Amino acid sequence: MTKLKKIVPKLSVFQTFKTKNKEFTGEAMRQRGIIMHLAMETLPTKKTRTAIAHRLAEKNGTTWQNIYSGIFRDLDEILLPLNIVEESGRLPIKRGPKALQEQGVPYYQLTEGGLLVAASLSEMGKERLRIMDEFFEKNSNSKDKDLKNSIITLIRVAPNFVSSLLRRYVESFSEGKIDKLIPFDSDGVKKALDESLTIQRELLEGFSSLSSVEREPILNFLKNVS
Repeated sequence: MTKLKKIVPKLSVFQTFKTKNKEFTGEAMRQRGIIMHLAMETLPTKKTRTAIAHRLAEKNGTTWQNIYSGIFRDLDEILLPLNIVEESGRLPIKRGPKALQEQGVPYYQLTEGGLLVAASLSEMGKERLRIMDEFFEKNSNSKDKDLKNSIITLIRVAPNFVSSLLRRYVESFSEGKIDKLIPFDSDGVKKALDESLTIQRELLEGFSSLSSVEREPILNFLKNVS
């Protein structure tokens, strides 16, 4: 008997259409919406599957019933197995099937890895700084304190660089180049480095070696072209 190939869940938050590489797929938009919603909400009643469906439907001008099955699938088959989202508790209900009344309705929260993914999403806007701070304060990898302290400093002085780094890190996880999102460590960051990040590193290293007199014209140049 032929064994069925096990389907490995894949994060799709940066997945784009093959013919439109700058346009996110519907699955990507749903997963981004779920993660952003859980990053922003604090009330348990707003973090159930149905509440998430209502919020995303409102943003996309559709009915919650149309997207509920997709949200259910994204949570149960992708975000939960990948440990990006976890069940935070259950809310009691008075109506519906007896088994559901006894078990309650689950509500969710982002894991440590989920915070990392949320911090990589551009739609989070200014909230990304709060989420980055929260993630790196919670980052459980005590073996790489130098990286952690460096990133915390960079968040203050170069938040867009950190955002770019986190995006590439999450993309690398989605592409299978990194096995796990957590722990966030130097080995994982090295695997995530692409040409653009390598160029930024070269610029930083070169700039730091210059005298203050040599730096001034370079700063003026960068200001004029940005």
